[in-house]
Amino acid sequence: MAASGFTDLREKLKSMTPHRDDYKPKVSDYSNGRKRKYHDSEEDYSDYEEQREVEAQKVQDGIRQVNIFSSGDCAHIEAKIDDVVSKAEKGLYREHTVDRAPLRNKYFFGEGYTYGAQLEKRGPGQERLYSKGEVDDIPDWVHELVIKKLVESRVIPEGFVNSAVINDYQPGGCIVSHVDPIHIFERPIVSVSFFSDSALCFGCKFQFKPIRVSEPVLFLPVRRGSVTVLSGYAADEITHCIRPQDIKERRAVIILRKTRSDAPRLETKALSATDPPAATPERPRMLKPKRSHRKADPDAAHRPRVLEMDKEENRRSVILPEHRRKRGSSSENYWRRSHEASDSYDDTDDNANSARKVKMRRH
Repeated sequence: MAASGFTDLREKLKSMTPHRDDYKPKVSDYSNGRKRKYHDSEEDYSDYEEQREVEAQKVQDGIRQVNIFSSGDCAHIEAKIDDVVSKAEKGLYREHTVDRAPLRNKYFFGEGYTYGAQLEKRGPGQERLYSKGEVDDIPDWVHELVIKKLVESRVIPEGFVNSAVINDYQPGGCIVSHVDPIHIFERPIVSVSFFSDSALCFGCKFQFKPIRVSEPVLFLPVRRGSVTVLSGYAADEITHCIRPQDIKERRAVIILRKTRSDAPRLETKALSATDPPAATPERPRMLKPKRSHRKADPDAAHRPRVLEMDKEENRRSVILPEHRRKRGSSSENYWRRSHEASDSYDDTDDNANSARKVKMRRH
């Protein structure tokens, strides 16, 4: 390169493409360490950034965070969460209490609802509450250790909570962008974080295979033991999510909400699982005929029936000499009497031609 007068490859490439001297990259700009999307002008880009800042401020106005749980409180509650996980693994909860997903398990108490792949029809507003009794009641320890403290700190009014959900995340777990169903839950939405620090992101878009998440409008750090309250714009007008990169250790969150009185429910089953089934009159048992393993003869119905005694008579007619055959009689007893009367003159043939005595069958 020194022989050609260039000491830098970039200078050589520039000399070969003079028409690109005034080219300005439009796809991305890393001058500030941030990726910038396509914009026609610097003015458009500044407008875009200004809009995002305005939206981020709206989100921030709908968020309240307080710290009321000490490290000791967290440890006590985390032990209770471990008990919930243990009971679920033993199958001690009702069917719709537990919802499992890769790297994330949900435990519904008080009220549960359909969402995601469980929906018959996809789209917002299709979620439905389960019928009463389909999920387990809110555990006493949630009332005593969590809800009571929130009421005492005036975060929520007494009697507000009738739905508690525990989300248990493993490292790399996530929950995609969503808005808590407005037609199901009233506001605010209260969550308490345990086990480790994490973050809640607003306004992200997910892509899958492989999973990718866009830059958030607002990145909200969530510390262990912190309480996050969402209302207004943050709860209703923008989605929130938890990204995989923000779950570096196991993390659990208890979400406390109140269902709307007019929230739609799945249709109640005709017979409740708790009600004993009605007694039905016992039907008399029908005796079924024993089936023969022999194949049916299609011509049997057209042939005259041959009785066992007739078969026996036919066999004797072959064995006995002609002077001892009694024609016109098919009675075994008659044959036996005649046989005994003729013994005096036919003793020599008895040993050789003795007839077999057969016990008469009853029909």
